[in-house]
Amino acid sequence: MYEGMIAETISLPGHNGDHILAYSARPLGNGPAPGVVVIHHMPGWDEWTREVARKLAARGYAVLAPHLYSRLGPGSPDDVAARARASGGVADDQVVGDIGASIRYLRTQPSSNGRVGIIGFCSGGRHAYLAACRLPDVDAAVDCWGGGVIVDDPSQLTERGPVAPIDLTAQLGCPLLGIFGNEDGNPTPDQVDRTEEALRHHGKAYEFHRYDGAGHGFFAVDRPAYRPHQATDAWGKVSRFYDQHLRSPAGD
Repeated sequence: MYEGMIAETISLPGHNGDHILAYSARPLGNGPAPGVVVIHHMPGWDEWTREVARKLAARGYAVLAPHLYSRLGPGSPDDVAARARASGGVADDQVVGDIGASIRYLRTQPSSNGRVGIIGFCSGGRHAYLAACRLPDVDAAVDCWGGGVIVDDPSQLTERGPVAPIDLTAQLGCPLLGIFGNEDGNPTPDQVDRTEEALRHHGKAYEFHRYDGAGHGFFAVDRPAYRPHQATDAWGKVSRFYDQHLRSPAGD
């Protein structure tokens, strides 16, 4: 059977109509295909982010990875991420706006089946949790070791990030999958426990998977933290979760 995909950098209107870059990867063919928005980690819109987009496209998803640091100008991922950190990070409202714009873009493509999920890593995991609580049109969300979902020190709340995502759990409107390493320091196993407790308290549909021998960022093949056995198992769980919640057309 013929397999193919197209992957390219595009521009689209993001939060407040600002044009931002995004990496698009989708299978060739008429579809219909579900969509996934990939939310990059704190190190930025890097090669690994694009690898994730292509990996999901190879599994039959139309994928968009928005460049959340687009407004900070050109440069290497490390340089642009450094600018983001120096400026105090990207405002939550802007990130949620860019994610929402990416969802709308995917849903309006002719080959879309009408369903769109999101997945985020590290700070992107926090953003995935936040967006799933604030946006009404997310069909499934995956939080991969999102640090900062729980904020134990109120001084860490800022004008750009004024609310801990955990405090918005009652507004979560879609199923949530969580992937965590038991050796992670952010989020800690205790913070993951408390996140799960909040989801249970509010009666949300979720599943959490935790891995011994794995810490922060254990999917990233280009980093020392990569754990192939745990990552392979967890990617299988992501695929099954998306297949369950995104494959049927919207309205079914």
